[in-house]
Amino acid sequence: MPYQENNMLAQILDKAKQQLEVNLPFVLYRKPNSTMVHAGYQSTSTVFNVNSFDEKGFVFAPFNSDSPIVLLKFDEFLEETYESVAVDSELEIDYPSSTEGKEMHIELVKKAISKIENTNFKKVVVSRKIELNCTKNPFLLFSSLLQKYASAFCYLWYHPKVGMWLGATPEILLKLENKRLTTMSLAGTKSYEKDKEVIWGTKELVEQNLVTEYITNALENKVDKLLYSKVESIRAGNLWHLRTKLTADIKDESLKSILQVLHPTPAVCGMPKEETKSFILEEENYKRAYYTGYLGELNFKQENLRTTRRKNTENNAYKSLKTVSELYVNLRCMQLKDAKAIIYVGGGITKDSDPEKEWKETVNKSKTMLFILNTV
Repeated sequence: MPYQENNMLAQILDKAKQQLEVNLPFVLYRKPNSTMVHAGYQSTSTVFNVNSFDEKGFVFAPFNSDSPIVLLKFDEFLEETYESVAVDSELEIDYPSSTEGKEMHIELVKKAISKIENTNFKKVVVSRKIELNCTKNPFLLFSSLLQKYASAFCYLWYHPKVGMWLGATPEILLKLENKRLTTMSLAGTKSYEKDKEVIWGTKELVEQNLVTEYITNALENKVDKLLYSKVESIRAGNLWHLRTKLTADIKDESLKSILQVLHPTPAVCGMPKEETKSFILEEENYKRAYYTGYLGELNFKQENLRTTRRKNTENNAYKSLKTVSELYVNLRCMQLKDAKAIIYVGGGITKDSDPEKEWKETVNKSKTMLFILNTV
């Protein structure tokens, strides 16, 4: 059944359509497991950049950390709740069975394996893009994302001088509340099969452990009280992933310095970081742009209510403001450009990788966005 725009979001969507008509920036987004859609609108077409990370706004950062980071500065901000409609997550549709680009991607995977066998590479993430004709309404696509992927960070982002992107990412890069840091390592992928327990192999377990190890080492001298959870299996759409949550208190470090060591993580780049990043930039047959970059709220102010109960006095409510940055890795995304949808997919390569299976993993990951394109 085709998706329709949610009437409860009429004000937010109408304002975004007006922005699009006059080529002005906006972003619509919803955080995981929430029914609140946030919308920010910029009144000029100026491209603002992040430099010190003391700025406030919505960040849109590329994979290549040497490239400029775009910041939307909101002149108007709206929030609306919407009614979540149950969607059959096991709904099967006919996806394009094209093998276009298969030979090229398998050769890239083989190059990556050779690098791991003959150099100091432990893991490297390689990716590809899929281009499809698309004239679908972007606001319908966004409404579809909201209903289909309730546990993901869903967004529609537009800047006339940069482009239009949308996605449903399962991975948070970091959340920083004052000095309290939360992040995660997310790696390893298996297809979801109804009524079947996911069984992880050595390749996936090693891959996930490498990401956790990297984040732990990168943060070691920058944080106190670093804690991490047990490895858990989480489902994102038609895929399973392995995840470890990490929390810590940052010392006297700036957000900029934390991001410099975290991005790009081995989950989207590799280990060692600089060498594998160079391999990706040189060997992938296209530019990732904002795929595997990050996006989200930078230095938002949130009101914190605290109620205390004291003897012989009425309850007293105290208000305080906290500064929050909440950034997500730009996975399961696509770019809308020139009547085309460009879908980006990739996978982590280790010494245990099988090229054919790695190709299949990218096919499975592409279904997140293909589902949306085929049901609107």
